[in-house]
Amino acid sequence: MSGPVGEPTRLSGGPGELDALVTATASFVRSVVLPEDDAHDGDAEAAGGDALRLSLQRQAREAGVYGPHLPVAYDGRGLGMVDRAPVFEAAGYSLFGAVALNAAAPDEGNLHLLAVVADSAQRARFLAPLAGGVVRSAFAMTEPAPGAGSDPSLLVTSAERGSAGWRISGRKTFITGADGAAFMIVMARTSGEPGEAGGATMFLVPAEAPGLHVGRHVPTMDRSMIGGHCDVVLDGVEVSDDLVLGEVGEGFRHAQVRLGPARMTHVMRWLGAARRAHDAAVGYAAERVAFGSRLGDLGMVQRMVAENEIDLAATRALLLEACRELDAGGRGSGSTSVAKAFAGEALYRVADRATQICGGLGVTGDLPTARVLRELRPFRVYDGPTEVHYWSIARRALRQAARDRA
Repeated sequence: MSGPVGEPTRLSGGPGELDALVTATASFVRSVVLPEDDAHDGDAEAAGGDALRLSLQRQAREAGVYGPHLPVAYDGRGLGMVDRAPVFEAAGYSLFGAVALNAAAPDEGNLHLLAVVADSAQRARFLAPLAGGVVRSAFAMTEPAPGAGSDPSLLVTSAERGSAGWRISGRKTFITGADGAAFMIVMARTSGEPGEAGGATMFLVPAEAPGLHVGRHVPTMDRSMIGGHCDVVLDGVEVSDDLVLGEVGEGFRHAQVRLGPARMTHVMRWLGAARRAHDAAVGYAAERVAFGSRLGDLGMVQRMVAENEIDLAATRALLLEACRELDAGGRGSGSTSVAKAFAGEALYRVADRATQICGGLGVTGDLPTARVLRELRPFRVYDGPTEVHYWSIARRALRQAARDRA
């Protein structure tokens, strides 16, 4: 396997160049992307699906803001996690902003995984078109019960060696972006039994592979993801050895490459969305007159505004702490779990308070508050439910306490 591409870089112009990129991204999102978002109530499929994606990405290139996170070798800026945080937040101000920059899930996480783990031939076949926005991808790990979910060790989908490589069989569910994806990164068990920590392998499975079937879109409350959240069946899908991503049996270890950074880029994007809901509420409270004064002069409203400001600032601080650890080469298991758990709850609170401040108008499509609330609610579940992160955080603290006493 050749070495990874896309080591994090700092912009040569320093903070001034980064500030300029954030400003340009924010301007592009407000002038080009938000009108599409508002016209279609944040529903990506209603707005055109892949046609929308291709149009927005073309315009992002023209504006010079496309792919700030992409490796330099793939015409990106190679931004590390700390530097991409304010850029992704600016993009996330619209539910379609990350799509425009080719920084939406699951593609953004898959891009990072391929840049680090894939060999040169796999990069040419899969990473290059994904980085260029020519195709979309999916990451297929979640399975129907009793298979893998929040506990990935329960992985049931199997891959057995055959005469020409591997034969993959199993069922996946809730696979984001599966409908229309050119390929999937499929996690399958190549050894061991469900419940065991090891034995998983990642495979690159082209959409045209015989036996790969994308089924129904699982109905969900969020609507901003292109390609839906789908059921997928792998009915004896045959792949050659050159489609193994990383080493056989090392799938769970390689998945850690994707896990921490993808958690944090989720936080970046949703931080932008929550900020838009908050901005709308503050603007409304500053103008709306009721009971003889502006809403913003009422103590109860001021408290909600202040609590939102605190939740946004605290989320940003925890996010940057985790990003600094990731940029320094750490796994960030604890810091990304803390940041994700806090952000999932805090950003939902921001959107909920914003909706409340705006009263009846807040639950309509005339303001962005209701749609942001709708999209943020699943974030408390996606990338690990808050309760799973709490459990992990507590276990880590208790293990450390035991080591300190030993």
